[in-house]
Amino acid sequence: MTDRLGRQKAQRLGHRGEWLAALALMLKGFRIVARRYKTKLGEIDLIARRGDLVLIVEVKARKTLVEAMEAVAHGSERRIEGAADLWLARQPDYGRLSVRFDMVAVLPWRWPVHVENAFYGRN
Repeated sequence: MTDRLGRQKAQRLGHRGEWLAALALMLKGFRIVARRYKTKLGEIDLIARRGDLVLIVEVKARKTLVEAMEAVAHGSERRIEGAADLWLARQPDYGRLSVRFDMVAVLPWRWPVHVENAFYGRN
């Protein structure tokens, strides 16, 4: 029973973190084009776009920025990249797009921290 409650609490925290991250990106002029984009290869928390720039965003709610950065494991980077490849392939203007892999850290009692180029995709 406690395990289920812990998962529910973590899920609520994740949803709140994604909402705050989306708000922070929208205030920077980005349009959120997908939330929790799921594929067989992996899941992307947020996909944001401003002009031809597409952000593939991993959202991490942690106590510190260092913990959030460390939480983006190498294996999850590969899964995110695979999901991003699938999303991008479905875009009619794919050839014009610039893609960046960012992270938004949602920290207690602070505005979300947007880390550009948190990791680099295959290229």
